[in-house]
Amino acid sequence: MNNNIIEIKNLHFRYGADSENPSEEVLKGIDLDVKQGEFVAILGHNGSGKSTLAKHLNAILLPTSGKVFVDGIDTSDDNRLFELRQCAGMVFQNPDNQIVSSIVEEDVAFALENLGVSYDKMRKRVDDALKAVNMYEYRLHSPSQLSGGQKQRVAIAGIIAMRPKCIILDESTAMLDPQGRKEVFSAVRRMNSEYGITIVFITHYMDEAAQCERVVVMNNGKIILDNTPERVFSQVELLKKIGLDVPQVTELSWKLRKAGVDIPSEIISEKECVKEILKLFKKSY
Repeated sequence: MNNNIIEIKNLHFRYGADSENPSEEVLKGIDLDVKQGEFVAILGHNGSGKSTLAKHLNAILLPTSGKVFVDGIDTSDDNRLFELRQCAGMVFQNPDNQIVSSIVEEDVAFALENLGVSYDKMRKRVDDALKAVNMYEYRLHSPSQLSGGQKQRVAIAGIIAMRPKCIILDESTAMLDPQGRKEVFSAVRRMNSEYGITIVFITHYMDEAAQCERVVVMNNGKIILDNTPERVFSQVELLKKIGLDVPQVTELSWKLRKAGVDIPSEIISEKECVKEILKLFKKSY
């Protein structure tokens, strides 16, 4: 049984493909499947194609060639665009660009009003969505009074209220301070673990990617790595070669191995690193 919510088949894309002067290919034959309920991080330096790929998942962009299916819907099918965007919600980088109302709960309800959802159902969905991102107590506040992280959580609540099967976050923590990033990432993890919502998380923060279930690395419009965080971040030299960092503890273990210390390559958390270093001390006494 196929339980993929996203299926990308030989996706090619170039901007202005129909013009006399199209750009070079941005996506060069992407093949990618994402299972329902997965939490997938997509990494890549600026210009790698990761945001362009994200915009194909709810038909902001359409393939130059190849196919993208989300929950069985062909993203190039204009007749199912409305259905597609109910299934795959998108959260962008700047929360200020997504806030449309002067009261938090009205902002979360905005899309539901446009969908013609009844008041009783809308009330429950809005309350549930705000509670899910720990913003219920701010429901009557003005978004202008909120921090960047709180605004982004309101934006996520607006997507959750639509009951999507998948949420795509396109560098949604990039403009936030460390506390705001932590708040948003915690809310997203909860959506995945408690509600089974598939998460596609575009980021350039390695510590966020290390907490995901799966990491996909893009370079020059192609996927070059696709595995668990442990396996992906163990490829330190390759990642550095394409301009990406690795979690600090992974880099520490890599440097220790280069110095001749017998320590595993697939360390991505401080707890693991401390455990392995303590083992070395015990062996030496």
